[in-house]
Amino acid sequence: MEETSTPPQPQPQPAHPSPQFPAVFTPPPPPTSGFSSRGSPSPGTGSAAAQAQFSTPPGPPVFSSPLRPAAVPFRATPASPQPAPFASRGGGYSSSSSSAAVSLPTSSGPHFLNGAATPTSHLPSSAAAPSPPPPPPPEESPYVLFSAHRVLKQKKLLNAPSLGFGALVSPGREVAPGPETVERDPRRCLNCGAYVNLYCDVLIGSGQWQCVICKKMNGSEGEFVVSSKHDLLQWPELASLAIDYVQSGNRRPSFVPVPDTRVSGPIFILIDECLDEAHLQHLQGSLHAFVDSLPPTARIGIISYGRTVSVYDFSEGAAVSADVLPGNKSPTHESLKAIIYGTGIYLSPVHASLPVAHTIFSSLRPYQLSLPEVSRDRCIGAAVEVALGIIQGPAAEVSRGIIKRSGGNYRILVCAGGPSTFGPGSVPHSVQHPNYAYLEKTAMKWMERLGHEAQRHSTVVDILCAGTCPVRVPVLQPLAKCSGGVLLLHDDFGEAFGVNLQRASTRAAGSHGLFEIRCSDDMLVTQVIGPGEEASPDSHETFKHDTSFCIQMHSVEETQSFSVSMESKGDIKNDFVYFQFAVHYSNMYQTEITRVITIRLQTVDGLSAYLASVQDDVASVIIGKRTVLRARTASDAIDMRLTIDERVKDLALKFGTQVPKSKLYRFPKELASLPECLFHLRRGPLLGSIVGHEDERSVLRNLFLNASFDLSFRMLAPRCIMHREGGTFEELPAYDLAMQSNAAVVLDHGTDIFIWLGAELAAQEGQSAAALAACRTLAEELSELRFPAPRILSFKEGSSQARYFVSRLIPAHKDPTYEQESRFPQLRTLTPEQRSRLKSSFIHFDDHSFCEWMRSLKLVPPEPS
Repeated sequence: MEETSTPPQPQPQPAHPSPQFPAVFTPPPPPTSGFSSRGSPSPGTGSAAAQAQFSTPPGPPVFSSPLRPAAVPFRATPASPQPAPFASRGGGYSSSSSSAAVSLPTSSGPHFLNGAATPTSHLPSSAAAPSPPPPPPPEESPYVLFSAHRVLKQKKLLNAPSLGFGALVSPGREVAPGPETVERDPRRCLNCGAYVNLYCDVLIGSGQWQCVICKKMNGSEGEFVVSSKHDLLQWPELASLAIDYVQSGNRRPSFVPVPDTRVSGPIFILIDECLDEAHLQHLQGSLHAFVDSLPPTARIGIISYGRTVSVYDFSEGAAVSADVLPGNKSPTHESLKAIIYGTGIYLSPVHASLPVAHTIFSSLRPYQLSLPEVSRDRCIGAAVEVALGIIQGPAAEVSRGIIKRSGGNYRILVCAGGPSTFGPGSVPHSVQHPNYAYLEKTAMKWMERLGHEAQRHSTVVDILCAGTCPVRVPVLQPLAKCSGGVLLLHDDFGEAFGVNLQRASTRAAGSHGLFEIRCSDDMLVTQVIGPGEEASPDSHETFKHDTSFCIQMHSVEETQSFSVSMESKGDIKNDFVYFQFAVHYSNMYQTEITRVITIRLQTVDGLSAYLASVQDDVASVIIGKRTVLRARTASDAIDMRLTIDERVKDLALKFGTQVPKSKLYRFPKELASLPECLFHLRRGPLLGSIVGHEDERSVLRNLFLNASFDLSFRMLAPRCIMHREGGTFEELPAYDLAMQSNAAVVLDHGTDIFIWLGAELAAQEGQSAAALAACRTLAEELSELRFPAPRILSFKEGSSQARYFVSRLIPAHKDPTYEQESRFPQLRTLTPEQRSRLKSSFIHFDDHSFCEWMRSLKLVPPEPS
């Protein structure tokens, strides 16, 4: 029986009902429930010219640490690397250097890159050893980040809900160099199904190996019979933390693998026909740039939708031709058959159809009727059904491989400017409709079924929305979520939209993913949050005493992660606990891959040793995901802020110490940065009210719950970097004390990057232009290959847009001078006159500073780390 703990749906409300959120999997008994959300376009951000200037988010190579000179030219159109076949995995790439370099001081350690792309160290082969040496510490694994590097033996404290223990797992992450690859089936424990790994004890005389999960002995059919333990290192699975087992297969009989690293899965572009002229012009520009960026071998199809669905034919050359289907109902088998077996070409390689594609985009016309945007008929559901029908094609009916498909999994990119208001999966134009709540619930269920149908056919549906018309995200979210795609909101169809269109199309995606989690008998998985649903027992191989927790993944991508919460069943007696994570999936070349990651953590008796091993950034992300998951509505978000207050107090009571002769508690110094991260979460867009619309907050929450560690941590706690004279940068705490009139500041908040120019600097034309250029280069470097690409907004001190920046900074100007200097040492470099001007520039309001918040909880603020 399926044991998925799906989020309880709140009673729909006419104005702003809530869609489903990313899945949460809770083995019985379920500790928490999930939640749902909604979305709409963000508030306007100034004139069209300002948007065109400041909302472009591409950029150069990843900003790495500890801080190297950032010498990178600006690229308006990022060329995201194509995924390579399994034999040649690669991570990022680097661009050429430019003459204008910017650098950061060595004092700023970017902890947000914890464990990023760190290769597994290889064991020496020259000297024989009695047993394989231990692997690198878990913090060096690019796939798994634990909230602590040690496991506390005491059940009561390890399982304390205020801190908890868990891991962030990114099973589809691509790193360079990649894991060891072997082209054979994995050897597994016949009792529990765990995979053989480097921690297994192997009897070299008989070749038997002991499973680290269930401790049972297994035979190797003589394979592991060697003369010494050191000889076992010839098997990669006995020498590496991670290994890929590859089995070249053919899920589709008609599929022909193409060993071209530039090939990408076929793409259908679905275009909204109901756009006004200004929005359409932006969209046309983005679409022209998008097809130009595709590799020549990529296959594309173009569909537009309004009251009807138009499927464009590439066989007509210079003329624009389309087959038109009604949008008020699902396409019939006969109508799809007529298209598929007709003379038209609806999916064509870019190298053969690029001029035709440009002609199609140029031929699009703005909406002609005088209806408001929200009242226009859009048959999004029928359009996706038509695309899926063409994707499935005649493969089931045509035998002997007449139809050859190059490339891997399909993508449907929906460019939407408004809600689904016509045909299947639609809602009424107005939320004031007397039956809106029921019709919305029906539409959500229909879209969910369509998303699952797309996923079964290895098709990911990404929905990229833009403009000012509410898109009724509760209806569209299930379609994207259940197919393994994402739903994104943009201010307009300009460059930020175009960059995300490119990055959505090129990110590697695997299909038919199954994620298995196994732990030592001491440990128990209590909750998993991430992009999938609990797998039914008949969907995977089970073993006699298999205690694994299995998740059916909607898609397998490197931008995803799962938050895995764990507890100990009792006081732990062993010196080590073992964790094994395995993902089985089919990559875009239809190659079957089983990636196995096995990690061992040492157990400790002392609380101080355990706390010293806690990774504050990872722990805060796991806590954040568990908290945000329960913020179904705006009122829930307020409750979750109070939950954070109680969590921080409980952390101090359980792990801190009481101040002598006082009722105050001192927070443990080992967790010094954790409460500040949670304070940012409490105030920020995920739970706070600094984002204008609940719909937009819900989309951000949805992204956060599925995102990788890097993006999740940046969405939770912003990173503040000040531009200094001479073209260098200094990383500072995200406090409003950084708002110094003679400086420029970059604030990276994950899905948004803000560049703030002080008034004194902005008045100096030459210096402000140089500082702005350097900050933009840094912003592009920080966000290169990030998906979704953030919008980059630039503004001057005192402007209306500056509120985006100010609201994300901790108001530390209210603190006493000694505390300001302690937490923001850069203040000591200012002259008395500069400090006086800075102090007088602040507008006082009621928000607590971090120190005031801690004292309101009867806690002593932790010393800055």
